[in-house]
Parts: sequence; C-alpha cells; structure tokens
Amino acid sequence: MSFKYPLATTTWDNAEYDAMQKVIASGMFTMGQHVAAYEKEFADYFGARHAVMVNSGSSANLLMVGALFFTQNAALKLNAGDEVIVPAVSWSTTYHPLQQYGLHVKFVDIDLHTLNFDLQALEAAITPRTRMIFAVNLLGNPNNFAAIQKIIAGKNIVLMEDNCESMGATFEGKQAGTFGVMGSYSSFFSHHISTMEGGMIVTDDEELYHILLSMRAHGWTRNLPKHNRVTGVKSDDPFEESFKFVLPGYNVRPLELSGALGIEQLKKLPDLVANRRKNGALFQEAFKNHPQVMIQQETGESSWFGFSLIIKPGADITRKQLIEKLNAGGFECRPIVAGNFAKNECVKYFSHEVHGQLKNAEHLDGHGLFIGNHHYPLVEAIADLKTALRF
Repeated sequence: MSFKYPLATTTWDNAEYDAMQKVIASGMFTMGQHVAAYEKEFADYFGARHAVMVNSGSSANLLMVGALFFTQNAALKLNAGDEVIVPAVSWSTTYHPLQQYGLHVKFVDIDLHTLNFDLQALEAAITPRTRMIFAVNLLGNPNNFAAIQKIIAGKNIVLMEDNCESMGATFEGKQAGTFGVMGSYSSFFSHHISTMEGGMIVTDDEELYHILLSMRAHGWTRNLPKHNRVTGVKSDDPFEESFKFVLPGYNVRPLELSGALGIEQLKKLPDLVANRRKNGALFQEAFKNHPQVMIQQETGESSWFGFSLIIKPGADITRKQLIEKLNAGGFECRPIVAGNFAKNECVKYFSHEVHGQLKNAEHLDGHGLFIGNHHYPLVEAIADLKTALRF
C-alpha cells in the first residue's frame, strides 16, 4: 500500500551518489579511509573524543555491552549475573546483547508523557546488585540526564545510552548519546541520517575505544594503534600482527560506501534536525490539547524521530479505529518501537525481572502508535492529520 505520508523518505541527493561513485572508482570497498574520516568528523560534531563506526546501531549496542566485559577498569567492568536496568519500551537490540552476555535484566516502566524512564520507578528499582543503567532516548527525545545523574550519584553504577533514534537531540546543550560512558547511534534508512546500513559508538574513554576497535574486527590487533590499552605495544611487523586475536570479537565492520555517505550526510545533519524540530513545533501546537490522544512531551530539545499518538486512558476509541482513520488520511503508522518488550516470547530466554508494574508500557503497547516526521516542511501533513483525528 502506498501512503501519501510514509514513515521515512530519502535525504540523499547528488552529493551522496557522487560520493559512492568515488568509492566505486577507487576499487576499495572494505573499511578504509572514508570510514576513518567519517569517524573523526562524527566525534568532533558530537563533542566526543572517539567514534567507532560499525555496520548497524544494533551492532553498536552489542559492542558497547561486550566492551564492558573486557575493560580492566573495575569501576566500569561488568560480569555475568550483574543487574542492568532498562526501560520496558525500546527496540529488541537494546536488550538482546544483555541476554547474550549473561546479564540480569530488570525492566522498569516508562513515563507515558516523555516515553523515556519513569524516573521515580527508576530510582526505586536500584539495588546494591545494580551495575548499569541502559538509558534509551525514544523517538528523538532525550532522557532527563540531570535527574538520572542525581539518582546514581555516589553509586557504583555505569550509565550507557542507546541513542539510535535520537541523533541530534540535546539536553541542557549537550548531545544525547554523550552522557553515558558510551552511546550508540544508527544511520539506517529511516533515521535522521542514512548510510544505507550503519551505526556509530562514541566514547571519551581511550581503553574502551581500543577494545571496540578490536572487537569490531574479529578481536584482532590489526586495527589497534601501536601504543594501545589492550596489548600495550604492538609489533612493527605487519605479518606478525595480521592474525593475532586478543579478544572474543565479531565482524561488524562497515563498508567504505557507508563511510563516504556518512561524510556527506553529516554535513546536512544540522538542517535535517532543525527542520524536524520545526515540524515538531507544529505538531505540538496542533495536538497539545487533543481530547482523545496524547503526544510525546519534549525533554530538552528532541530531534523528533517521529510523532507518537497514544489514546488517552478512558477515551472511547480503539487503536484499530485510530489506525483506520490515519490510513484513510494517507498516513503510514507503526507501533511505538516494540511496545512493552517484557511481554515478548524471547524474554523467556533472559535472566530477568519486572520492577513493580509496567502500567504505562502496557498502555502504550495496546493504545499507541507513531507516524513519520521528515526533513522537509509538513504543514499540509499536520493539517491533514488534524482532519484525520476529528472523532
């Protein structure tokens, strides 16, 4: 089915196609100088010391979790069985790496307005066993990191961010994704920028950076600097270092094509986010007092990945009716990420628990959806949405 207002549209123009042609002409398709240049520019843009590009935001989350098992820094190190607190609403690849590394996952409810952590529930969920909080910035909206930092102050708890949906969002002037010891980003087609497939990790920690470099490519030493925090000093003999494996790693390297695309897309990011925010302002003004549905409440400055619509408790409409009206108005829509993830069948394979009740996550799961935001003006779309939401 074709929609007048799809979830996602391309942000490419001739700059991206020309960049790909240059890579094709070079004959160098595996990870190389374009990826390295993109990593440097990405780190500079987001105010981080280091950036590591991978083949997806999902892989970024996997490497971040794994890196905390191999660090020598006792303040950051995780071990199997450690408790990790997560919001009950996110995408599967926030959670799967935690299961794969044998961590104990504690699901905490979300705030029905911000769609991020319910901060009171988060604070109450912390126990002496808690070693990490994995914050998720949902649909472009950053968490209240001032409040989270206050909650964990003086505790031996690592903060990490899944920022795959919120590139360009800021909280108190600081980029989302840079509040934790590591943060992940996605550049899948439907996200703020697109490198076909792609993800990025940022960190200020040099040892974690070197661990990530090794884990990204088989756990070998080849991509480490001569003086590094994993092996100490590398041999100058490239033959000796060709197949030297020091960590259990993966092959989640990106392509040069994706690095070249990232360079061009990053140039556009300020305007892409600014235009999404303009659309966000129109959306908020139009639906802030709607009698039947509630919209996401902005924390800091959202980069407005999409627009959520949640039927208010007690309203006399169903989500099926809402979907029918939106589809008839030309709007493609989807569930809000994976809804209440704790109810998914795969969770039976997790060591996990639910803190308290997931009342808000469950309401979102049965009564929420989102529609797309874009990098171009949506004045007509907002007008059509107002028409579609007249009950």
